[in-house]
Amino acid sequence: MSTVRLVMARETIPAGLKVFLAGPTPDKSAPVPSWRPPALDLITAQWTGPEPLTVLSPESRNGLRAERYEHQVDWETAARAAADAILFWIPRDMRTMPGMTTNVEFGLDVSTGRAVLGVPPECPNPERNRYLAYVARRHGVPVCETLTDAVAKTLALVAAAGAR
Repeated sequence: MSTVRLVMARETIPAGLKVFLAGPTPDKSAPVPSWRPPALDLITAQWTGPEPLTVLSPESRNGLRAERYEHQVDWETAARAAADAILFWIPRDMRTMPGMTTNVEFGLDVSTGRAVLGVPPECPNPERNRYLAYVARRHGVPVCETLTDAVAKTLALVAAAGAR
């Protein structure tokens, strides 16, 4: 049985197969539940690879924020670069989780061959994901409407990377 381990913001990024969970992070000023714990549960349930899988989350363990903004950005950039697959899940809500940084990150990673885009149609502002979905399709990036499907596509990318 394979194991899944969680590495959170600014923790050491280990060797081995890795998935980065990209997408909007809830802000303390407008608290809403994070989508990342359900994503981690799905990854743990679906991962059947022969070796451990590390899930890289840009959220801070125990809510301990970075001392400097640059430390967070640098870690996220390194984590995305180290990942075998990047799951972009964007339950866009312009009031509580606008995901503006996510737009930039997706633009940086869309052509890497390691991205999967999840755009739930039932989110508060699905029209704000239309452009990302269009760009994703132009670059051959899988576009999914459920977190379960997005996780499955992401894990297929990881499995392919592990087979190389």
